[in-house]
Amino acid sequence: MQLTIEALMVQGTTSDAGKSVLAAGLCRVLARKGIKVAPFKSQNMALNSAVTRDGGEIGRAQAVQAQACGVEPTVHMNPVLLKPNTDIGAQVIVQGKALADMDAVGYHNYKKVVMGPIMESFSVLQQEYQTVIVEGAGSPAEINLRENDVANMGFAEKADIPVIIVADIDRGGVFAHLFGTLALLSESEQARVKGFVINRFRGDIKLLESGLDWLEQKTGKPVLGVLPYLHGLMLEAEDAINVQQVEAAEEQLIVVVPVLTRVSNHTDFDPLRMHPQVNLQFVGKGQSLPPTDLIIIPGTKSVRSDLTFLREQGWDQQIARHVRFGGKLMGICGGYQMLGETIADPDGIEGDAGESRGLGYLNTSTVLAPEKQLKQVTGKLKLPEQDTVSVRGYEIHAGVTEGVRADAPLQLTDGPDGQLGCDDQVFGTYLHGIFEQKEACDAILSWVGLEATQTPDFDEMREKGIDRVADTIEQYMDLEKLWPEWAEMFAQ
Repeated sequence: MQLTIEALMVQGTTSDAGKSVLAAGLCRVLARKGIKVAPFKSQNMALNSAVTRDGGEIGRAQAVQAQACGVEPTVHMNPVLLKPNTDIGAQVIVQGKALADMDAVGYHNYKKVVMGPIMESFSVLQQEYQTVIVEGAGSPAEINLRENDVANMGFAEKADIPVIIVADIDRGGVFAHLFGTLALLSESEQARVKGFVINRFRGDIKLLESGLDWLEQKTGKPVLGVLPYLHGLMLEAEDAINVQQVEAAEEQLIVVVPVLTRVSNHTDFDPLRMHPQVNLQFVGKGQSLPPTDLIIIPGTKSVRSDLTFLREQGWDQQIARHVRFGGKLMGICGGYQMLGETIADPDGIEGDAGESRGLGYLNTSTVLAPEKQLKQVTGKLKLPEQDTVSVRGYEIHAGVTEGVRADAPLQLTDGPDGQLGCDDQVFGTYLHGIFEQKEACDAILSWVGLEATQTPDFDEMREKGIDRVADTIEQYMDLEKLWPEWAEMFAQ
């Protein structure tokens, strides 16, 4: 009979402290030891999402953590996903399905209700797995969010599980972060904290030891590990755009992505960021689009308002000049919708009801509808003068696009997708993850003009990234102190 132990929750002193990566690494450590483990995040706020096999939507970080566990992601691994569509509001997705748009105050009051499906999903995982690695959200010490909390200590108390707290020393003030966070917790919450993890350390550990001793004496909590800074780590970011790139080859394509206000699934571009022959540049508000080989308009949670934003930046005129002089243009998801003639939102799905004029590069029109399209897809891609290649990915969109030709460049299991326009200089598609397959990435980059492509295996890079984190955890964390029940297993 296999030993089953309680779940463990990873909380952080701040956003981007390393919770997602640490949770993924712990998942892989346990999976490699033969433990049946699953990830869980009760509430996630992110515009990077993934689609489960049964058509549910979850945070992308939980999909990566499921991969670290070697299991198929399910909606129960992230029962509540918040996708911001304004500065004060978000679409609320519960157990994979969009429920409603709520402002911050409305959702704060709704937390009492949503704790029910959260605990239901957690129970499902506990019944199916030996243990669950739970990721918190933001910081547990945000006083204004403590009431009705479902994401950090509120969940930990309800589920009655232990917690470790991670802090990023690269930001500075790590001892204040850890000591202050613990001090702001209640006595019962402090009691369930098993220890601290310090993340992204650079330098000689001897210079840190006096601080570690002070922290342990002041708090009575052990420092379970000091994890070094992992340069060049390849793991998708939960929300912040990662601009780090690999060492460049001599021949490079320049690819420019205008950053929209509600840009979603920017992890689509990670394979390009890690490509030695691609110079990927994100261009933000107030900046001009530089000379480039390819412009890619990304997905967005608010397509009509972001189309207005794009025009306000003057990017529409810069894109028109780029295409006029022979440059290639691509749109993914919301960016694909923008490339068409019109985008209509008669029901006010993403804001005020109405219709917007598209950029007009494709003979398509889109109508936003209440029922979101959520599906994993496979198929074939055929771009001009390129071989037909296999593709796979996922779709997440509220729009139904009309005018897609039967001979569309993408022939998917559920029908044609995408469109070519402007003498084959413009290509749009709903398919997220299209750059993750080597052959598809090769075909697109060759269409743009890159010869002798050297596209790396992105799946292999992600696996190596997860293993690298797990190896680091095994080397630098005291796992026997964290899980004394499995001490013999970790000693092997």
